Amino acid sequence: MAVLRQDINHNIQRLEKFYETDPIVYSNVVEILKKEAKESCARKNTSCSRAFVWLTRALDFTVTLLQAIIKDFGLNMEQAVEESYNTTLKQWHGWISSAAYRVALKLVPDNKTLITILTAKDEDNETLKEEMETLVSLLVPILEEIHSILSAFELDRMKAA
Repeated sequence: MAVLRQDINHNIQRLEKFYETDPIVYSNVVEILKKEAKESCARKNTSCSRAFVWLTRALDFTVTLLQAIIKDFGLNMEQAVEESYNTTLKQWHGWISSAAYRVALKLVPDNKTLITILTAKDEDNETLKEEMETLVSLLVPILEEIHSILSAFELDRMKAA
């Protein structure tokens, strides 16, 4: 999980660094995507466009996993992660990323441990479930809009480098 966290942080930092070059011009991600599309560098490994695609996919994975947990708090976490991965990320990963995923899958905490980590002090499972449902309900429409933007810039089919 540390590798995934590091990858997400790296992608966020890439976008932040670009934004900081001119915060007025790059006040939203679409302006960054436009610039990279115009310069034909959106598909490069170091592009902000690629970083944004992978951040979006990480959120897709997270939403899918949260939906599975909401549906059944007692589910097998390794199986839920695998199903979420297969639905959201597998098609975009090459053999190196897929191999890294298989290693990371062995590090997934069991259900009880994950629920304990996610549950705030003095909070019960029902409150956690409600909070997860709220988060998912907020993320889904945002992700739909992001996918429309990625499609408009022809970034929605980008595979791992």
